[in-house]
Amino acid sequence: MKQLIINSDDYGRTPDISRGIREAHLNGVVTSTTCMMNIPTTAADVAIALKGSPHLAMGVHLVLTMGRPIITREAGSSITDENGNFFKYVPFVKYLSQMNINEVKEEWRAQIEAFIKASGRKPTHLDSHHHSSYFAPQLFRGMLELAKEYNCAIRFPFTNNISSELEETYKHVPNLIKEFNPRRPDTFLVDFYDEGATREELLRLINNAGDGATEIMCHPGYVDDAFAQESVYNFQRERELKILTDPSIKKAIEANGIKLSTFAEL
Repeated sequence: MKQLIINSDDYGRTPDISRGIREAHLNGVVTSTTCMMNIPTTAADVAIALKGSPHLAMGVHLVLTMGRPIITREAGSSITDENGNFFKYVPFVKYLSQMNINEVKEEWRAQIEAFIKASGRKPTHLDSHHHSSYFAPQLFRGMLELAKEYNCAIRFPFTNNISSELEETYKHVPNLIKEFNPRRPDTFLVDFYDEGATREELLRLINNAGDGATEIMCHPGYVDDAFAQESVYNFQRERELKILTDPSIKKAIEANGIKLSTFAEL
């Protein structure tokens, strides 16, 4: 059987992005999303999704590189800058070795619990903003421990030939996957992004999908000027939304005998 999870990152990033993700689900092919629970407005967006798009599967987008933590500044002193904010991507990598994994797990658990409080259910899966949870052995172990604790799947953003393709940064991944063996898709596709986010590319991915479960990562949404000035990945989201709601995409999925699926079905 061919299963396809089309998962949108960044639910809750802004209310307009959340609205676009819901539209990509209701009028398109997005089956799943992951929520950024450290953003104050995300809980309200989760409530809207539960009422208006109850079949949209939702996981937690573990955050360490944007905004502020849920736990107190004192409880998360090693994971924040002098202003109490998470480190941006570049300084995050620089300070990674100095971060206290217990503080990281406390913050991630707080984000998961915030989702459970907002939704009344456990997340379907865990992934992470900027894939930060895979950057170091202690981070990936922490994520796997939480996935086991909450009995949910994870995103696995690597190819099937991971052992031969890992860079030095990710050499810890195969052993931890073997130790925990979390539920995860068989294949991860990142090609539908930025310049690759075209109708033709998405159709190519669908037409070439193999047996088993495949995740296609996407980032649809509506974007206002304030967000466009804040993020370099801005109006590309509206282009993704238009493609993901194109009727030809759903027809291609049906023609290939693919079952649209979620992480909960793994």
